[in-house]
Amino acid sequence: MSERVARPALLVALLLLATPLPAAAEPSVTLLDLPFAASALRGPGSEVAVAVATSGLLPLARPKAGASEDGAPIAVVWGEAGGAALALVDGRVTVTLLGREAVAGLAAAETPRGALAGSRRAVAGALSAHLAEPVTAGGRAGAGALVIRERKAVPMSAEPKPVPVATATVRPAPEAAFALRSPHIATFDGRPAIVAVTETGDGSSLAVAEAAEAGWSVRARGPVEAGKPLQVAGVADFSGTGRPQIAVTGPAGGATRLGLWAYEGGTLRALHAASGYDAASPGEGGPGLAALLPRDGAVDLALPVADRSALAVLSLKGAVTERARVPLPAPAAFGVVTLGTGPAARLLVGLADGRIAVVNPDP
Repeated sequence: MSERVARPALLVALLLLATPLPAAAEPSVTLLDLPFAASALRGPGSEVAVAVATSGLLPLARPKAGASEDGAPIAVVWGEAGGAALALVDGRVTVTLLGREAVAGLAAAETPRGALAGSRRAVAGALSAHLAEPVTAGGRAGAGALVIRERKAVPMSAEPKPVPVATATVRPAPEAAFALRSPHIATFDGRPAIVAVTETGDGSSLAVAEAAEAGWSVRARGPVEAGKPLQVAGVADFSGTGRPQIAVTGPAGGATRLGLWAYEGGTLRALHAASGYDAASPGEGGPGLAALLPRDGAVDLALPVADRSALAVLSLKGAVTERARVPLPAPAAFGVVTLGTGPAARLLVGLADGRIAVVNPDP
C-alpha cells in the first residue's frame, strides 16, 4: 500500500479510536401519579394481590392510564384515602383505582384469627405460617408461638366435605421469642421449612423450623447479633447452583450488613456478607424492604442502602456485587416489590412521603 493511501486510512482509524462509545443507560426512577398518599404495598402473589385479582373489583374499577383489566400479575397499593391495582403493560406501570374500603377488607385476611395484630402470615401452596401469642423478650415485643397450618387433600366423595387442616405450634428457645418479622416459607432438599427470627435480651438470631417425626420444631439457629432484630430479605437461589440461600440484614460491628446463609443438613452456614444495606422498614414489625429479581440464571436482590436513600440491585453469586444503585426521591419506607419478569421487570418502592417510585433496573 502506498504512503498516500495509508495515511488517510490511519487518520480514519485514529478518529474511530478517539470517538467515545455511547454510555450505557443508567437505571431510572419515576413516580406514579396517584390521587392519594400510600402507606401499604403488596406484590404479585401476595394474598392481597390474589384477592383483588379474583374479586371482580378490577373490571368495575375506574381505569387510569389504560390499566389492564386481566388482573394478573398485579401489585396493590393503598392508603387512608384510596387504593389501586398496578399492572405492567408494554413497559409502563398502569393504575386502576380501587375503593380503599374494598382493599382494606381484602387485606384483613393477611392477619388470620389469633395472629399478632398488624402481622402478616406467609402462604405457599397448602402451607401457611403466622406469629401468635404476644410476649416480651429482652424488653422488646415479640411472639411466643409460630403457628403453621397445612391443608390436607380431601378424598374424592359425592358429598362435600370440609378441607382438613393440620396445625402445629412451634416455640422458640427458653427465654426467647419470635421477633416481629414476617416468617418466610421455603423448601430445602425437597422439604418445607419456615425461616424466622428469634430474639433474646442479647440480640436476635436467624432460625429455621422443619417438620420431623415428632412434628415441627426449630432445627437450626444462627449466631446472636446484638441490636435491632435481623430482617430476612429473601430466600431464593441467589447463587445459581439450584439450592436456595437465605439473605438477611441486621446490625454487625456498628454497621448494617447484608449476609447470605446456606441451610444444609440442619445447619446454617455463613457464605458472604457486605455492609451498607438494610431490608428492615422503620418501626417495629413493618414489612421487609426487599424484592427478588430473577435474571442471568440466578436471582438478584433489590433492597435499600442502610439509610434507605437509594435502592440497590445486588448479585449474590460468589460475592455481593452491586449491579446498580438508584437514588430515591424520598426514603424507602413501606415496601419493595417486583412487577413483571425478565428485562421488562420494574421495581416498586413505597416512599416515606406516601408516593410510589418505579425503578427500571435494566433501561
